[in-house]
Amino acid sequence: MDRLVPGAWLEKQLAAPELRILDCTVSRAVLPQGAHGYRSGRAAWAEGHIPGSGHVDLLEELSDLSSGLPFMLPPAEQFSEVMSHHGIGDGSRVVLYDSFMNIWATRVWWMLRAFGFDEAAVLDGGWQAWSADGRPSSTDPEPNHTSVSFVARPRLGLFVGKEEVLAAIDQRQVCIVDALLPEVYRGHRQDYPRAGHIPGARNVPFMELVDPATHRFLPEDRLRATVSDVLAADPQRVITYCGGAIAASSDAFVLSLLGVENVAIYDGSMSEWAADPSLPLVCED
Repeated sequence: MDRLVPGAWLEKQLAAPELRILDCTVSRAVLPQGAHGYRSGRAAWAEGHIPGSGHVDLLEELSDLSSGLPFMLPPAEQFSEVMSHHGIGDGSRVVLYDSFMNIWATRVWWMLRAFGFDEAAVLDGGWQAWSADGRPSSTDPEPNHTSVSFVARPRLGLFVGKEEVLAAIDQRQVCIVDALLPEVYRGHRQDYPRAGHIPGARNVPFMELVDPATHRFLPEDRLRATVSDVLAADPQRVITYCGGAIAASSDAFVLSLLGVENVAIYDGSMSEWAADPSLPLVCED
């Protein structure tokens, strides 16, 4: 199964009994006192979604709620329980989509991979492209799949902590990639407890990987041009990060599409790094 699939392919597969489709959207929200945060995308899913799809909640279902950081990888038992609820297990094929430039879908894709499941794909362009192309939609409730048991087979190294990132700063064979907007990367805008980027990190903004109108990933030649600094470094390992390891998943996914396999995501990202004054950050003029 390809890692990235078009809407035309998925539409033809909708009736396949082994297919599981998950909307992974998390919505931005304005919290009390005007602060910005997140809320589940389930309500938007209920108003219209790809036929046969369910919604998976990254805020509650697929985050480690014992962590003080957002969106951290959940324990294997928790992840397995959620996937089993959605009818995902050996023999399943999974297509993931969202409503914002694929970043939530790629996050779940990366988690599935980290727990040993490879029969998953991201829908190119997600709900934006699917709707714009006039493909079918539904307001039906989530399908009640036959009970399936997801067996987690954790793979080490696909998610890393701050210790490995700190060590990587001085390792020329490791390339650190910042997926945030250029103004945040440079330290001109402070979205986290401290401004700047991890020393030596190269900036590949996640928004530059997709067509802003369709939300589809750019053609391969343009993707290669966008990540050319990373490819030119010919690293033995790549570590991506952002604010909460969501946009970083898009960068990691694209690198995997381009054949760069030894890629990890720093799960704590700037939410953890910038909050620790002992960890170095660099600002640019």
